[in-house]
Amino acid sequence: MKFTVLTLFPDIVKAFFENSIMAKAVEKEIIAYDLVNIRDFALDKHRTCDDGTYGGGAGQLMMPEPLGRALDSVKAKRKFVIYVTPSGRPLTQNLAQELSCKDELVFICGRYEGIDQRIIDSYVDMEVSIGDYVMSSGEVAATVVIDTVYRLVDGVINHESLEEESYCDGLLEYPQYTHPVEYNGMKVPDVLLSGNHEEIRKWRLKKRLMKTLANRPDLIWEARRNGKLSLEAEKMIEEINEQFFAKTQPKKKRKHKTKTE
Repeated sequence: MKFTVLTLFPDIVKAFFENSIMAKAVEKEIIAYDLVNIRDFALDKHRTCDDGTYGGGAGQLMMPEPLGRALDSVKAKRKFVIYVTPSGRPLTQNLAQELSCKDELVFICGRYEGIDQRIIDSYVDMEVSIGDYVMSSGEVAATVVIDTVYRLVDGVINHESLEEESYCDGLLEYPQYTHPVEYNGMKVPDVLLSGNHEEIRKWRLKKRLMKTLANRPDLIWEARRNGKLSLEAEKMIEEINEQFFAKTQPKKKRKHKTKTE
């Protein structure tokens, strides 16, 4: 799979491709990348790529000519182009899986107030949002999308490592532990040391359900709607809710008998 990134600051993105698991994937030729400096396609000696907006308003907007020429240089109209923007489609694990099936993704990294709408209308296949907030760096946002996608490409990460991650089946991931057995007075749960794989599986499922109910209950409803929750999981949810209800009930005060003369 190939990632082509159009940016005003290629060094920010370059560091991402040259480190950690991504660097190994590039070395194995599972992943390829190309960084295109939009300033190389500017029309003046000052390499200007931004200007004020028509209609007034604060901030600068990336100009269409340099960006359009940069896109043409990578034959973007024949490829799948993504513009990362707060007003785009929310990034989810399902979307990452969908994008991981593409042969090549071209990313436009916005800056300032964003990019001219005419570029979006002419080149962009999908606008993607990494969250309900605004960033100044389109490069950071683009690498977030790339990071969620490339790790799903065959050969990058062992399939077993992906099977029980958060969101893989609608639930968050269970807590995990490593050596030593005791740290700062806190011990690894006994079940994980028991060697009983069935009990460990049940413990992990229950912990996933508890964490999802506490942090993202909406995912439980979504998993139910999609038929992803097993009968075992539903029974565990009932037990968890009963235990929670019992803990939150106020304790009845004991009535003290008064002595009568």
